[in-house]
Amino acid sequence: MTDDQLLRYSRHILLGEIGIEGQERINAAHALIIGLGGLGSPAALYLAAAGVGRITLVDDDTVDLTNLQRQIAHTTPRAGASKVASAQAAMLAINPDILIDAIQQKASQALLDGLVANCQVVLDCTDNFATRHAINAACVTHNKPLVSGSAIRLDGQLSVYHAAVHPQAPCYACVFPPEQHFEETACSTLGVLGPLVGMVGTMQAVEALKILAGIGSQLIGKLVMIDGKRMAFDEIQLIKNERCAVCGSRQPSLRSQS
Repeated sequence: MTDDQLLRYSRHILLGEIGIEGQERINAAHALIIGLGGLGSPAALYLAAAGVGRITLVDDDTVDLTNLQRQIAHTTPRAGASKVASAQAAMLAINPDILIDAIQQKASQALLDGLVANCQVVLDCTDNFATRHAINAACVTHNKPLVSGSAIRLDGQLSVYHAAVHPQAPCYACVFPPEQHFEETACSTLGVLGPLVGMVGTMQAVEALKILAGIGSQLIGKLVMIDGKRMAFDEIQLIKNERCAVCGSRQPSLRSQS
């Protein structure tokens, strides 16, 4: 690490859990962020600030005025620009020493298959079940950790899926089976509190950095439920569904914890 890098990342290095070795792991890491909206914006900015050496961004959308209430990687002058280019500009303004791949494409299964294979952690910051299931399938295939977040109205969810880590660890499809019908909800019709989306995206960045630095324990097999109205956090234990069509099991068993 250069003197400038030692200074830039000094507050991480001071943490006994990270230190120089952990920061070097972060600097050498490659993260994939899919979706550069309300969740992906803070996640991308924090991973860039933390010094993740290479970050791949995937989103086919452009910046709209309605995004700016919560999607903090974007600005009014960049309305109409691609979200990946806008986020890339914001990230490089924070940390010009990292490499960013900006891919303005829909996250198809073929694209995901190639990208997931070459990264160390995947952050699902998307907002529809079809894409979430495609991301999960690619992560299961390539044994990559998936940090999944969601938020709508005043509620949020966060979990880490890595079925290769533990024989009883579920994948996303264990919890939300693709054959089951889940009503798609969109903030364009139901609304969403801006800072709550930021909370979930920031928590995704925390989990991703823990994975890359090799510290702490991840939310594998756990689903954190955030009630923004009460500012309450509940944790649900998830058990692998042995009949899952994706990772070879399913039908999760849930039990609430405080």
